[in-house]
Amino acid sequence: MAERPEDLNLPNAVITRIIKDTLPEGVAVAKEARSAIAKAASVFVLYATSTSNSIAQKNKKKTVSAQDVLNAMKEMEFEKFTGPLEESLEVHKKSQQSKKDEKEAKAKAKKAKETEKGDGAEDEGEKNDGDGEQNDGEKETEEETPMDTAMETETQENGGHL
Repeated sequence: MAERPEDLNLPNAVITRIIKDTLPEGVAVAKEARSAIAKAASVFVLYATSTSNSIAQKNKKKTVSAQDVLNAMKEMEFEKFTGPLEESLEVHKKSQQSKKDEKEAKAKAKKAKETEKGDGAEDEGEKNDGDGEQNDGEKETEEETPMDTAMETETQENGGHL
């Protein structure tokens, strides 16, 4: 919990940027007005958070969800905010999914590249003469575990040292 009431205020730089982005070009806002807006925004955020938390607790949950916040807006009689909030939530979810998909694609590409690199090194070794026995220079191929891959990557990044 915050030790001082000032700890609960939103950062002035954020408030100033929001004001600047919202108002038309050339509109000046007095310092006292910025301070009042910052205080009002902080009170609103605390009220919304408290109401959302109460709703979560009523549902026997310890974590406040997006649905709890949307329900809090209705309970606080700010229904007109629920539409834009739901749209923003949808955009956020899509953005997070895109980031996740992109990360997975990069990981797959990296793994495929490492697999190709590993296959090329094995081809340079001695070949099996077809009698079903393993030549002295051949090694049995083992499936690489994630730990092996992580250690290999760590070794490569540190110039051959773990």
